[in-house]
Amino acid sequence: MDRIYNGMPAAQLGTTGWRKPWSGGNGGSCVEALRLGDGRVALRQSNDPDGPALICSPREIERFILAVKAGEADFLLV
Repeated sequence: MDRIYNGMPAAQLGTTGWRKPWSGGNGGSCVEALRLGDGRVALRQSNDPDGPALICSPREIERFILAVKAGEADFLLV
């Protein structure tokens, strides 16, 4: 792959290796993650696997996970 960029079609990243670490009883609609060869992480919506991918650096993913664990994303809960 020549260039991996934010918003690229997730299908261009392939179909293997995507995981659903955040899936739940939500009717199959969840976020899927793919660890890229350079350490970055691609995220996509499972019900739109050909849609845009959000590409995050290892540090961004680490900060996000630590913030969620610390309760900093609780405002997103209904």
